Amino acid sequence: MSDTFVTFRGWVGNEVTHREPNGISVVNLRVASTPRIKRNGDWIDGDTTWYSVNAWRSLADNVRDSVKKGDAVIVHGRLRTEAWTREDKQVSNTLVVEASFVGHDLTRGTSTFMKSTRQERRNDVDVHEEIQDLVHRAADETPQMDPWGNPKVVSETGEQDPFRTGVPAA
Repeated sequence: MSDTFVTFRGWVGNEVTHREPNGISVVNLRVASTPRIKRNGDWIDGDTTWYSVNAWRSLADNVRDSVKKGDAVIVHGRLRTEAWTREDKQVSNTLVVEASFVGHDLTRGTSTFMKSTRQERRNDVDVHEEIQDLVHRAADETPQMDPWGNPKVVSETGEQDPFRTGVPAA
């Protein structure tokens, strides 16, 4: 099954809602996109399409801290539809976009970028040191190889004999 990805621009129609189910950050917002159509030489507004947008993890945190109701945004993500039953028993479909990217639409205004700080992972230093130990230990314990990938033979004095390899003579 292939996914459909869309990129669209529009206006945020509600306050961004943030929650953390199972400790994973997610935001939800609605974005209205209205195309401009030229009819009889005049530009008019086309039909507005509303998208429900979900963003997860660090993107969710950045959207929560950056995007407000009324902002002009550009959204890129995976498109899907959700069917649901209204109170009057009519079935409706909602366009849902799981966002990969969200940003302000700079054709509509200005924005200031501030790099977000990454939360430090627990035991990063220990993992880094352990990897360094493994790399250096493996390098010390790995036999030296000749250009053909054969192990080099080390003499009793500890010197490598450039003419001898660990390959037995025929």
